[in-house]
Amino acid sequence: MPGFRAMGLSPSFFLAPFVVLSSLTSAVSAANLSIAGSSTVYPITSLAIQKFNDTNQGKGVSISLRSTGSSAGFREFCQNKIPFANASRPINTTEMTTCQKNGINFIELPIAFDAITVVTNKSNRWLSTLTPSELSRLWSKESQGKVIRWNQVNLDFPSTPIKLCGPGSDSGTFDIFNKAINKSAANSRSDYKSSEDDNVIVNCVAKNINSLGYFGFSYYLNNQSKLKAIRIVNSEGSPIFPSISAVQKESYQPLSRPLFVYINQRALRKNNSFRDFVQFYMRNIEELVKQSNYIPLKSTTYRLVDSKLYRQILGTSFGGGIPIGLTISQVLQMSFDFHKKQQFR
Repeated sequence: MPGFRAMGLSPSFFLAPFVVLSSLTSAVSAANLSIAGSSTVYPITSLAIQKFNDTNQGKGVSISLRSTGSSAGFREFCQNKIPFANASRPINTTEMTTCQKNGINFIELPIAFDAITVVTNKSNRWLSTLTPSELSRLWSKESQGKVIRWNQVNLDFPSTPIKLCGPGSDSGTFDIFNKAINKSAANSRSDYKSSEDDNVIVNCVAKNINSLGYFGFSYYLNNQSKLKAIRIVNSEGSPIFPSISAVQKESYQPLSRPLFVYINQRALRKNNSFRDFVQFYMRNIEELVKQSNYIPLKSTTYRLVDSKLYRQILGTSFGGGIPIGLTISQVLQMSFDFHKKQQFR
């Protein structure tokens, strides 16, 4: 992916002197950077850190990365504790208010698409397809303590105990899944094995033949020897297997979603090491996404991402909401609307 020079954009914008603003926390000191947030985006950012550390710019720079879930990442980001947040959903209105109160201006950068993948144990021979209504029967709050055997979900399923494994409430995947399936990000049963660490969910599903879980597409691809992906029936009545082509063709609905990183503008201006890392990340983003088993945007779209960073377009394009049921084209149109309403900047 071309960088700023290849686009005809001068990097001197980042090198010009700026007015000194209030100091940042130690999380963005010259040689130590801290990143937290989405477990879904974690593999992409982890790979970016590894490759950045191999460059001359990365020498002497220590970058810590934690998988805390999107909500926990936003809490730290909007409290000025970290300058970079991974997110599997857009920032919400409460988080925007906290950022505003703490003087945090941010740049929202879409980096990839994902298929939230519903999985069962590899040895399960009878479960292959689920409808959104069956998923809701499994996961909604009203099913807690009541829907405990598979034949309660579908009479054709066996009368075996259900073992559910899924993200915790700090996860952006939790928010997106429940908004898409249960009509509200808060509408989820809690009597299941939960974790913001997707590897915990992988192991939970892998240990029980009657289990079901959900997480980002990459975690399925990296664990196919232990897991089986479930086809999801879309609005046209077609059972669709999660795949790169299904997301790109916009047939894997309603569980397709964009992935983001959020950048603290002040840190970008004031800290050379942080700026170097962010530029490296965006300059190599297409390859990083592919190597991490996620769905890349078009190369031309990544040039817009580069431009959005260069121009320091502030705020969110989603108005604090969660984009459910939108096509890739619609999400990208929203994300690159440079003329957003003032309250979302």
